[in-house]
Amino acid sequence: MGNLFHGPTPWILLFVVLLLFGAPKLPALAKSLGQSMKILKKEVSNPEEQKKAEADVASTPAAPVVPAEAPAAAEPSIEDELAKAKAEAAAAKAEADALRAAAAERAQGKDDA
Repeated sequence: MGNLFHGPTPWILLFVVLLLFGAPKLPALAKSLGQSMKILKKEVSNPEEQKKAEADVASTPAAPVVPAEAPAAAEPSIEDELAKAKAEAAAAKAEADALRAAAAERAQGKDDA
């Protein structure tokens, strides 16, 4: 079969790659490929350091979580929650009505044109 990269084959492959990706995108593609290779080399070359860091994190005890008690006055009452829900519903209804009116105006404008 011979060598794949012998003769005009590399030039044809380069031309096809340029057609597929476009010249403006190639520098960004090369940059991301270089960054990926750099990260891979870093991860492969330092497996002992990574294991040490994982062991250090696992060996440090976590601080106990103490729930904070909220004062009773800070809790909203049922009436407050109901009033808030009604206000949100009224605002949503007003927004829906405004959107319907705008859509009707656009539809009427298209019919007139």
